Amino acid sequence: MPRRPRPHDEHHRTERVGWLRAAVLGANDGIVSTASLLVGVVAAGGARREWVLVGLAGMVGGAMSMAAGEYVSVSSQRDSEHAELALERHELATQPASELHELASIYVARGVEPALARAVAQQLSEHDALAAHAREELGITHETIARPVQAAIASAASFSVGAGLPLAVVAVAPTTAMIGWISGTSLAFLVTLGAVAAYAGGAPALRPAIRVGFWGAAAMALTALIGKLFGTVV
Repeated sequence: MPRRPRPHDEHHRTERVGWLRAAVLGANDGIVSTASLLVGVVAAGGARREWVLVGLAGMVGGAMSMAAGEYVSVSSQRDSEHAELALERHELATQPASELHELASIYVARGVEPALARAVAQQLSEHDALAAHAREELGITHETIARPVQAAIASAASFSVGAGLPLAVVAVAPTTAMIGWISGTSLAFLVTLGAVAAYAGGAPALRPAIRVGFWGAAAMALTALIGKLFGTVV
C-alpha cells in the first residue's frame, strides 16, 4: 500500500507584513530624522545639553506623529476593507447564484477546469462564502487585514528605538568630532536595519541596506549644510 506523503510545516512571512512595514518605517524614520536634526544643530553650534534636549523633543514629537499618522492611514484602509466586505456580504445574501458563478470564474481564469472550478467554489461557499470571496476577489485575509492600533504602536515604539540610537551617541560621544560620530553610527544603524528588515521579510539584504544608507546619508548631509550656512545656536 503506497504511503501517503507526510504534511510538513511551512513558515511564510505574510502575517508579518502589517507590523513589519510599520516597525521598519518607524525605526528608519527615527534614525534618519533624529540624526539629521542633531547633525544640523551640532553644525550650528551650541553645547551637548542643548543637543540632547533638541534630540529628546524630536524623538517625542516624531513618535507621536508616527503613531497618529499610522493610525489614521491604516484606519482609512480598514474602513475601506469593512465597506468592501459589507458589500460582498450583501451580494452573497441577495445574489448567491451570481456570486457562486463569479467565484468559479476566478478559478477558471487561473487555469482550473470549469467543472472542477465550480465544485471548488461550491465547497468553499458552503464552508465560508464571505471568506472565500474576500480572499479571491478583494485580496483580504486574516493575516493581511488592516490593524490600526497595532500599526500605531509598532510605529511609535520603533521610532523611539530608532531615535534613541543617535541620541545616545550625542550623549556620550566626544564633542570635538560629534558630527562624524552621529553620521557614522547612524549610517551603520540604518544599514543594519535595512539588512535585518530584508531578512525578516525573506528578501536579499544587500539592496535594502544600500538604499536606506544612501537616503540617510543624503538627509544628514543636507541638514549639516543648513546648519553650517545659518550657523545659529539653537
